[in-house]
Amino acid sequence: MISIRCKMVVQSELESLGFHCLMIDLGEVVISEELSSKQLEQLRAVLLASGLEILDDKKAILNERIKNALLEIVYGKEELSKINISDAISAKLQTDYNHLASLFSELNEITIEQYYIKSKIERVKELLLNENFTLTEISYRLNYCSVAHLSTQFKRITGLTPTFYRKLRQNKYLPMDNV
Repeated sequence: MISIRCKMVVQSELESLGFHCLMIDLGEVVISEELSSKQLEQLRAVLLASGLEILDDKKAILNERIKNALLEIVYGKEELSKINISDAISAKLQTDYNHLASLFSELNEITIEQYYIKSKIERVKELLLNENFTLTEISYRLNYCSVAHLSTQFKRITGLTPTFYRKLRQNKYLPMDNV
C-alpha cells in the first residue's frame, strides 16, 4: 500500500468482512482475528477487485518494505541532505543493507540506488509542476549537489531537461479561452 486511499480501502474491506483492524500501515495490516484459509481467499478476492493484493511471501513483503522506506525518504517533508540511503534503509528495516540490496536486485532487476534515483526523478516531476519551486530549491530539497547534477540525471532518465518538462506540462492543458 502506498497511499492513504489504499489504507482506507483495505480498512473498509476488512470491516465489511467483519474483521477488526488493530493497525494499518503502508504495506502492513494487523487484525485481531485468525483467518481461515477460506477467509483469506475471500479477503484476497475482495482486495484484488480493488486493485490490491496480499503479499504472503517473505521476500515480496521485505521488497515492498524497502520500496516504502525509499518512498518515505523521497516524499518526506524534510530535505534529503545528509541522508545516507543505505544506513537509513538498514536502520528502518533493522536488516543488513547487503542482504536488502541483494534481495531487491533479485526481485526487481534494478538496484536500490537505481530505484531511489527514479523515485527522486518522479518527485522532481511533481515539484516542477508546482510553480512555487525553482530548480535550485528542488535541487536542494532532494539533495542534489547542484542544479546541473539534477538536470543531467533528469535528462538521462526522462530524455528531457527539467525546464522543457515544466513548459511541456504547463502547456498541455489550455484554458478554453485559448482554444
